[in-house]
Amino acid sequence: MRLSPQQIDTLKRLTAETFGGDARLSLFGSRLDDTARGGDVDLLVELDAPIEHPAMQAARFAARASRALHGRKVDVLLAAPNLRELPIHQIARQQGRVL
Repeated sequence: MRLSPQQIDTLKRLTAETFGGDARLSLFGSRLDDTARGGDVDLLVELDAPIEHPAMQAARFAARASRALHGRKVDVLLAAPNLRELPIHQIARQQGRVL
């Protein structure tokens, strides 16, 4: 995994601040491959309760995470009971690693 322990702690803190302490955070995509270089940070945030304004919260979280990671591009995928489930959600769960 190409995230440092400090980066992981920062992302977990930002997740709790933005979505609450019960939110689960996973990393998926190219950052799991230790032999790769570059690439964005793909995150799955899973919530047990419905979320209001998901696009706004995801964008705010992505911006804060990007700043914390010194401008690295961050993509955020949200999963909540009131959001449509897409094939990418299953891929993220199967291939991702909980942080």
